[in-house]
Amino acid sequence: MTNASHLSLREQKEINAANASGRQPVLFVHGLWLLAGSWQRWAEMFEAAGYAPVCADWPGDPATPGAARSNPAALAGNSIGTILTHLETVAGALDRRPILVGHSMGGLLVQMLAARIGAPATVAISPAPFRGVLPLPLSALRSAFPVLSNPLNARRAVQLTPAQFRYGFANAVSEAEAARLYEEHHVPAPGRPLFQAGLANLNPWSEARVPRPAETRGPLLIIAVEKDHTVPAVVSRAAWRIQRRNRSVTELVSLPDAGHSIVIDSGWERAAQAALDFIEAQSGRGETTELCA
Repeated sequence: MTNASHLSLREQKEINAANASGRQPVLFVHGLWLLAGSWQRWAEMFEAAGYAPVCADWPGDPATPGAARSNPAALAGNSIGTILTHLETVAGALDRRPILVGHSMGGLLVQMLAARIGAPATVAISPAPFRGVLPLPLSALRSAFPVLSNPLNARRAVQLTPAQFRYGFANAVSEAEAARLYEEHHVPAPGRPLFQAGLANLNPWSEARVPRPAETRGPLLIIAVEKDHTVPAVVSRAAWRIQRRNRSVTELVSLPDAGHSIVIDSGWERAAQAALDFIEAQSGRGETTELCA
């Protein structure tokens, strides 16, 4: 039975609207240093295409970036497990199994959620690594250093400086756009999920693991972002090589000249269109997504 009391008022409103619409729901899951509002333009695009968007919070997420920055302690307690449990609650409140779309840590979470509940389609954009994904590029280490450099950050929420955000997220856009994205979207992030994903191959008990085999997972698209410093494209390709062992459809698309901020920056429509094309191909509404190894 779904525990609706654990849902935010906004989540409840979007779930009710999705259920009343009779449309296929699409559940969007944000990553570290962002909130659900980062999906606003995606939600509008998918609604216009005939879907019912639901943008998931993480437990304790404030409603706005300003509120998050003023109270970082509210974000500090989450782990991969607590967030995944919340996402199961959101999915369970929907009348139909949702399509799943996630970015960064959210990209890992939607893969894990799809393995648990099955999904008509799943899209993971620059997904955080899970146990078994071996590449660890220097740019990823540099991006994670503000958190991983201090073990005490596993119990804290950490905010990036503008320079750290510029390197890890907004390296593929102009300085002016990077500054705007930082002001409009950046929030402190719980450190524990990054420790769990970043150190997954050193910890046999890490929560950052995708069950294999997961034959009821459903179709999966992984989007690799070529200039991403936080989740370099080589990491996304390694995840795809593992996931394609699954019998379900598993595809890879590569986006050139884009960085980790692709879901919120001026190039967002490229990623959103790739996701929508894949989703519609799985339902028979569109053409098959081009595979880029």
